[in-house]
Amino acid sequence: MSEEERPRIGLRTGLQAGAFIGLFLGFSLAVVSALTQPDNLGRLVRLMCFTPFGCAVLLGPFLSFRRAPNVSNLDPIEELRSLLEPFNEGQGKWRVLSHVRSDGRTVRIDLHNSMQPLTIVAATLPMAEEHPIRYIVGRGEARSRDPELRGTVLAYIEERIMLNRRKRTSSSVEVLPPSVIEHMEATHRMHRRLFYLLPIILFFAWLEMR
Repeated sequence: MSEEERPRIGLRTGLQAGAFIGLFLGFSLAVVSALTQPDNLGRLVRLMCFTPFGCAVLLGPFLSFRRAPNVSNLDPIEELRSLLEPFNEGQGKWRVLSHVRSDGRTVRIDLHNSMQPLTIVAATLPMAEEHPIRYIVGRGEARSRDPELRGTVLAYIEERIMLNRRKRTSSSVEVLPPSVIEHMEATHRMHRRLFYLLPIILFFAWLEMR
């Protein structure tokens, strides 16, 4: 689904986002007020209470036009288990029922005990275009059950998946859908703009309050 086809986040979510920004801004202005005129408690309370409301009204309509991330709400666990059914190796070895789990958002595939981990990764990577998939590969230490598993799987994924879509932890590697990355990058851009704008606002507020 293209960027233009994604639904807007809506006015309600936009108002909530604006109020959250206002809460942070109001707290910052209240700190400036407390430092410049500690006895003016009325102004401090007004800044804390009215700033979130004002930001929600002013920023909410603009924020509501942001596109929502295109992430499926359907749990892909059953589809994934059907896909991996041919890779069952029997009791005591790699099995779909014991090695493929889901928390409703991310599917976890434990690659331990499998004789063909790269084949499983190759079969499931296309689903990472729509759903987050986390591969459990261990720490890669000498005392691990399969010390070479982590390096082998990481090398395979790194050749096929862009860096910004990979998220590594001490015992797993997660592949994220492109739409989630795009949404995260848009959020980071907004945070940077607010980070640059906030000191300017606080400086002029300090000039006004001192």
